[in-house]
Amino acid sequence: MDLLFTMVVPLTIGGVALYGVFRGIDVYDALLRGAGEGLEVLFRIVPALVALMTAVYMLRASGALELAARALAPLLDRSGIPGEVLPLMLVRPISGSAALGVGAELIGAYGPDSYLGRVAAVMLGSTETTFYTIAVYFGAVGVSRTRYAIPAALCADLTGFLAAAWAVRLCFGTS
Repeated sequence: MDLLFTMVVPLTIGGVALYGVFRGIDVYDALLRGAGEGLEVLFRIVPALVALMTAVYMLRASGALELAARALAPLLDRSGIPGEVLPLMLVRPISGSAALGVGAELIGAYGPDSYLGRVAAVMLGSTETTFYTIAVYFGAVGVSRTRYAIPAALCADLTGFLAAAWAVRLCFGTS
């Protein structure tokens, strides 16, 4: 069984290549064209990603996230979300790696089986790095006006945050 799981990716790649050969496609040329297009997309989206990452690290280093967490904690407590996870909620739509760092800090401070640790873990798994995703996908296809995509995605993130706290409370309680 371990051999099967080890061979899934090589067999898939081989199967796709054989399918292309049987369809009369120059597989090597298609691979080179795809790699070239991938590099073009990379060059288009790197500036947006660098700007996002810089902004996230500046916010964390300045203490602005902690200040916002203290200011919004009463509102969050009323909605069932522990105030301590607000830095995670603010960073998650921007940067997955920063959110993972904040989540690891929360889990390290409160424990993985604590209410806060569970809420942080479920929030990390049930939300998206909205701005990163929009920068990558919209940049890849050349969309410059996102129109309603960002507000809709942020509403989805907020719903994911609320649902994460609710699900943990429902399944595990608050203690």
